[in-house]
Amino acid sequence: MKKELLIASALTASLGMAGVAEAATATMAGNARSGVAGSDVDSTTNATYGSSQQASLTFSLSETTDSGIKIATGFNIQDENTSDVGASGASGLTFTFTDGSTLDLVEAGNAYGGFLASVPSASGETGVTGTTDNSAPSGLDFADTSDNVGFDWRSAADAFGIEGLKVGVSAAFGDDGDASTTSTAETSYSVGVSYATTAGDSTITVGGGFINASDSNTTTLNDKADSVAISGTAVTGDLTVGVGYASGSTVRTRSASAVEVDNASVMTAGVKYVSGDITFNVGLADGEAKDGAINANGANTDTYESLGASIDYAVASGVTATLGYLDESSADEGTSASANSGSSWYIGANVSF
Repeated sequence: MKKELLIASALTASLGMAGVAEAATATMAGNARSGVAGSDVDSTTNATYGSSQQASLTFSLSETTDSGIKIATGFNIQDENTSDVGASGASGLTFTFTDGSTLDLVEAGNAYGGFLASVPSASGETGVTGTTDNSAPSGLDFADTSDNVGFDWRSAADAFGIEGLKVGVSAAFGDDGDASTTSTAETSYSVGVSYATTAGDSTITVGGGFINASDSNTTTLNDKADSVAISGTAVTGDLTVGVGYASGSTVRTRSASAVEVDNASVMTAGVKYVSGDITFNVGLADGEAKDGAINANGANTDTYESLGASIDYAVASGVTATLGYLDESSADEGTSASANSGSSWYIGANVSF
């Protein structure tokens, strides 16, 4: 349950104008996850396990003008155990217009990944940890990048009078200037489209996006991002099946130095089934790419494969218990990365409000 708050603020106009008191409506939401996570990495003989605890707390602020335009923003106090106090935790501005369309300004994100149909995947705090130079993508939005100075416009439902259609356009404009070994997005453009329809007893949703982002490092061969992604889902009663595919090239930022990533592609697929208070999920990912130093092409292929399953049980309102398992296989430059391959599991509960 979200708790309604009232936050009062006074805005004092300059140039001798009188102060005007305004009030904004605020909501707060958060969650705490507690459980036990374990892993069995291929590079070691002994499996390990330990506690896994995460917490988040977010405030959302909004108000509606006399003309009916809703203005919203917000900030995080905590995000998955990472303190977000300060500028890093602040959101941009979102304008919701009377026709249902929205416009995000500042840290707006990209239409590229925002219209993809959600392919089912396993839940739970699973994953083999460790530093890796593997550049093979594991998700459809692997090229999602942009400067914080930009906009993201999204249509209302049934765009242009076409039932089930939604579209979006976004752009961002950086002014960074990077050293020869670093990389950030300069100017980026992206579009996204989704379409939902029915076929018999099923609801079919197809979504896709494109992004191109130039690199502020003028010595790179690749753009910072150049990718196309598409995915689709079919929902029939309590059963959901989905599949997605993305490909392109990027310049990947690593701790030591950036690398050129070519011939990147990833396929995801998943199944979800809901039975009363229980949700079953199975998901897989299969990605590959070649990477090389700045201003060089990669010679060998990096690969990533994963298969996971989970069971979620709605214990009570806002309380969900989760049992999850994930098996991962990683290879860097054609050689197995045993420190980043293996299996992991999680059992715990999430409490949200």
